[in-house]
Amino acid sequence: MTRDSARDSLAPVAARVLPGQLSLFPGSSATTSSPSTAAADQAASATPPESRRGLRASSAPREVRLPAPDDVSVQERAVTIALKPYLPPGKGLELTLTDNHYSMISIRRRPDGYRLRLHKMFVGAPPRIVRALVRYVVHNDRRASQLLGDFIERHQHVIKRQERKPRPFRGRTAGRHHDLQVIFDSLNAERFDSKLEARITWGPVTARRARRSIKMGSFAVEDRIIRIHPILDQEDVPAFFIRWIVFHEMLHGRHDIIRKGRRRIFHSPAFIADEQSYPDFARATAWEKANLDRLLGG
Repeated sequence: MTRDSARDSLAPVAARVLPGQLSLFPGSSATTSSPSTAAADQAASATPPESRRGLRASSAPREVRLPAPDDVSVQERAVTIALKPYLPPGKGLELTLTDNHYSMISIRRRPDGYRLRLHKMFVGAPPRIVRALVRYVVHNDRRASQLLGDFIERHQHVIKRQERKPRPFRGRTAGRHHDLQVIFDSLNAERFDSKLEARITWGPVTARRARRSIKMGSFAVEDRIIRIHPILDQEDVPAFFIRWIVFHEMLHGRHDIIRKGRRRIFHSPAFIADEQSYPDFARATAWEKANLDRLLGG
């Protein structure tokens, strides 16, 4: 058998089988080769088949399913792989992608690495942005921060503006000495034409202890909930001061947050002008300055 004729043959070449052995291929017989066939067997074994696939039984190929493009775990893995080469040696990265409306980048630096919460707009970001992101995470680099801020501004359309389901609200407006709902309704009528929609409550009561700072009030933008620190619910805290704190938080419901790059400005010039127009502004700020140490002491 010539080399060419062996390639043209479609039948598989039977393996040589010794007496008492099983055939390696279906259909081949376990017989002893005669001297007359030895030469043919030797020539056939010298000409291997072009591919082992020809010896396999035909079957349907396996179905391969690729992950969906919006699979969060796949996206997190891809972004992690892109960031890791630029991290310092020995530092780990714990990444979570978010759809947050207000915080695009949130970092917690630890001795063994970084915990990073990142908006999904950074999935597939160009290498320049990836390197800037690592510089910001590792070094809090100012130029990187500006570059990332510009990137966020260009991708504002990616931020979802979907309505959230309202969270259960268990407010407590009536304190021991001051009723926040009465103060809110009065200010809403006097300063907002009763059009400001928000809810108000005293914040959670915590153990009294010395503090370095105190947050008198807060305004949750998405839930529109005003929370006032319960330390103010004291008999010797004047009503005009609490009214000013409530008014300040109500102004957050009137004035939008201004974005400049990556920075968010909560107290815009218009906000400050509106606040300073409050009749008791000077008296309230003076009382706060004179009594802050006492409030911090609990």
